[in-house]
Parts: sequence; structure tokens; C-alpha cells
Amino acid sequence: MADITDIKSILYTEKTLGLQEDGVIVVQTSPRMTKTGLKEVFREYFGIIPSKINSLNQSGKVKRFRGVQGKQNDFKKFYVTLPEGAQIESLAV
Repeated sequence: MADITDIKSILYTEKTLGLQEDGVIVVQTSPRMTKTGLKEVFREYFGIIPSKINSLNQSGKVKRFRGVQGKQNDFKKFYVTLPEGAQIESLAV
């Protein structure tokens, strides 16, 4: 069962801000989130049923810190297309 706590953040970069003008929101979630689970979260908490959802698994970067090699956490990205005219007020930039 998907929950809103599985959503880590909304990504705000130059690319994602350009996509927001077209009604696409980029959401970073935990790797266990699914498309249907994300659709349920948007329906329950925001009252919007997304018209299209694309997913992308992204592996964490390998980094060095004080000479010790480590790896950042893996995450999942979703490109959520909102219906025409729909907008989430709390996510507006």
C-alpha cells in the first residue's frame, strides 16, 4: 500500500521547471513505489487523477569522502502529467 511518506521530494531544476509549464511534475520517491501506488496517493491527498505517469529507476552515485568510497541511495523518479487545467497549489513555484 502506497503512502505519501514514500514521496521524498519534488525536483526543482531548470529542466523540471520547464516541464511544469507543460503540466508535468517530477517526483522523487523510494524505489518500492509503483505507478498505481503513486496514482492512489495523488487521488487521495491532492484530489487529482494524473493522466499519464512515466517512471525511471536511478542508481545512486559513487562518491568519495575522506578517502573512503561510498554510494548514495538509489531512488525512483516519476514524471507525472496532470490533466488539462489541473494544478496543485502547494507545489506552485
